[in-house]
Amino acid sequence: MSTKVTMARVPTADAAALEIVTVDFPDPAPGQVRIRVRASGICHSDAFTVHNAFPGITYPRAPGHEIAGTIDALGENVVGWNVGDRVGVGWHGGHCGHCDRCRRGDFITCRNLQVPGMAYDGGYANYVNVPAVALARIPEGLSFQDAAPLMCAGVTTFNSLRHSVARPGDVVVVLGVGGLGHLAVQYAAKMGFHVVAVARGAEKAEHAKKLGAASYLDSTRDDLAAELNKLGGAKLVLSTVTDAKAIQPLMQALAIDGQVLIVGASMEPLPLETAQMIGGRHSVKAWPSGTNVDSEDTLRFSVLTGVRPEIETMPLERAAEAYEKMMSGKARFRMVLTPGE
Repeated sequence: MSTKVTMARVPTADAAALEIVTVDFPDPAPGQVRIRVRASGICHSDAFTVHNAFPGITYPRAPGHEIAGTIDALGENVVGWNVGDRVGVGWHGGHCGHCDRCRRGDFITCRNLQVPGMAYDGGYANYVNVPAVALARIPEGLSFQDAAPLMCAGVTTFNSLRHSVARPGDVVVVLGVGGLGHLAVQYAAKMGFHVVAVARGAEKAEHAKKLGAASYLDSTRDDLAAELNKLGGAKLVLSTVTDAKAIQPLMQALAIDGQVLIVGASMEPLPLETAQMIGGRHSVKAWPSGTNVDSEDTLRFSVLTGVRPEIETMPLERAAEAYEKMMSGKARFRMVLTPGE
């Protein structure tokens, strides 16, 4: 059997564009559930699908790995879930269960990780079939529209911060106050860090402080190293930007045992002054999102502390417009599609 599903998909590998289509969609296979999508966040990583920039994607394909909705149907052999449950799916959209990483329980680094919108049709649709092992429960008190971006942008920043070297009271620098950064500032402040937001332009200062930053530095004018060293140096620099050059001045501002933690992907190399790193026991690390249970932790923490993404919503029929607005940097700060509304 099949269901009629409307989706915004990339028709061919070289199309680099979204089209709205209604297609016959199969019922969930064993081990899968069908989600009625109520909200789907647009992430910069969706460009991998739109521009065929990730290995193994087959087309046509609907992007989207920030999915929030309700279970509409259960496939065979699905236990622990019921029709009507409020659920989300993020970058971790399924794992193989048999590779060396899965055998160690590290599912986010599965050698055969299934990412929604790449391994199978994602959230740019009113329905989507997903493996039940990828589901995260969305708590009451959190809207679908707010939950969707937290399934990727949220869990990436929350999870990286809680696994970093920083502890409450430490100076934590959030580099960039955009789609990832505006969430990172909120999470870091709620975790009890002394948060310093760093971005380009003085106009972002007031907003960064409203998000919870103790202070703000303008990377185009301020001497970042000098200002941060007045505080004893940064225990952690969380880089949410895609410009490797922006990180370099902050390497001079790390405290002893300080760490640069990268969650914003750059295609450019990051030069390192290894002599200084050795003397300060500095480290550079990167962090890849999280699993479904990490997402549940993120959502619960967000409900408890009031952390929310700043979003703009558009209907599914305007997916191409919403995608372009997100990619152009004109969005504030996350675009969310609302299928069926």
